[in-house]
Amino acid sequence: MVVTKSFNTGVFMTVIHMNQRQLANRWCVSEATLERWRSEGIGPQYLKLGGRVMYREQDIEAYESSCLRQSTSQPVKEGVNS
Repeated sequence: MVVTKSFNTGVFMTVIHMNQRQLANRWCVSEATLERWRSEGIGPQYLKLGGRVMYREQDIEAYESSCLRQSTSQPVKEGVNS
């Protein structure tokens, strides 16, 4: 996990990045699955920095939220906590 602190418009921001292996471990999937998903446009947004793939924690969490389901046919409604 990489933590980056930047100073933007007078505010310090902390951005946490994960590499492919870390995200694969978090989701209990193989790195090859993440590679395939990227080529198919599935999964969270990612950064490609100097040939390295990095995922911002905020993008991972947004993708996880978009995958929440109330049932197999219904996504969780906005603003509803389960």
